[in-house]
Parts: sequence; structure tokens; C-alpha cells
Amino acid sequence: MLTSRTLMQFLEELASNSPAPGGGSVAALAGAIGSALTSMVCNLTIGKKKYADVQEEIQSVLGQSEKLRQELTELIDKDTEAFNSVMAAFAMLKNTEDEQRQRDSAIQEATKRATLVPLSVMGLCARALALTKIVAEKGNKKSASDAGVAALMLQSACGGAALNVRINLASLNDEPFVRQTTEETKGISRKVEQLAAEALLLVNQSIG
Repeated sequence: MLTSRTLMQFLEELASNSPAPGGGSVAALAGAIGSALTSMVCNLTIGKKKYADVQEEIQSVLGQSEKLRQELTELIDKDTEAFNSVMAAFAMLKNTEDEQRQRDSAIQEATKRATLVPLSVMGLCARALALTKIVAEKGNKKSASDAGVAALMLQSACGGAALNVRINLASLNDEPFVRQTTEETKGISRKVEQLAAEALLLVNQSIG
């Protein structure tokens, strides 16, 4: 598993000539990092007398942020597994017409599954950014820059995941799936851009 490796091991494999892990796993990692930073701001706010009036809300945000961090971390490996499934489908025999049909079907199904992983990353990033916005507004002001970095990481994670969705959709023949997923991708992207802008505005106001 990628997530069980050291940072240096992960980076070495990422830099190698192996196509996986690639951008999809990195997008999920960026999302997990963004969520982790949001959790950090929560932990630096909880227990502080100055923020006594928001303790309950920040505790709730922390619980949600940690759950999202876990889910995004799991998607680091799932993205690579999905890519490997697509490659396995391409490696299937195609000597006869029947084998060719089975191979084509397997490629389409594997690619569709691979599309859903980065789409999940996008959705989780949108949810995580809503939490980052809360800590940017109500969290420890001394950690405002950390909330800003969290927002930027989540924004980048969503953008990277969107690229992976789009490149997979380009090779799919299921037109209803492509239309629906394209619309969903655009909707999440718009939401994320708005949330990131709002969170960063709060961060910049706090920093002064």
C-alpha cells in the first residue's frame, strides 16, 4: 500500500517511470493534507479560553475533518488500484472477435470505475473546504495561514481530480454516464472555487 510507505519511498516511486501512482493519487493526497491542516487548526483552537464560545462547533468540525482525512487517504491507494485495473483490461487477449469484445467491455467498465475515484475525491474536497472555511473564520487566528494552506491544498486537489475525471471520460462510450459525470464535475468545481475564495478571503482578513 502506498500509504504505508515513507514519504521518501512514495516520492521515489512517484518520480519513477511507472505511470502509477500518478496525478490521481497525488490529488487524493493533497486533499488528505488539506483536511489534516484543517484538523490542526481545530486542535489549536480547542481548549483556548479566547475561543470558548466556539468550542462545541470546532469539536464537531474536527470530527468531520478527521473522517474526511481518512476517506481521502484511502483514495490514494484506490486511485492506483483503479488505474492498474484499467491496464489489466488492456492486457487481455484480443486474438478472436469474442476476446476483442470481452476486452473492450472490460476496458470500458474499468475506466468507468477509475472515473468514479477522482470524482469521489472532488466531492470530499468540497465537503472539506466547507469545514476549512469555518476554521478560517472562527478558528485560532494565529493559525490563519494554516487554514489558508488547507484551502489551497483542497482547491488544488479538486482541480487535479477533475483532470483525471475528464481524461477518463474522453475514452468512454456510455454517453448518459459521460453527460451526468461531466455535469457533476462542473458543479463540484464551481462549488469548490467559491468555497476556496471565501475561505482565503477570511484568511487574508485575519492576517491583515
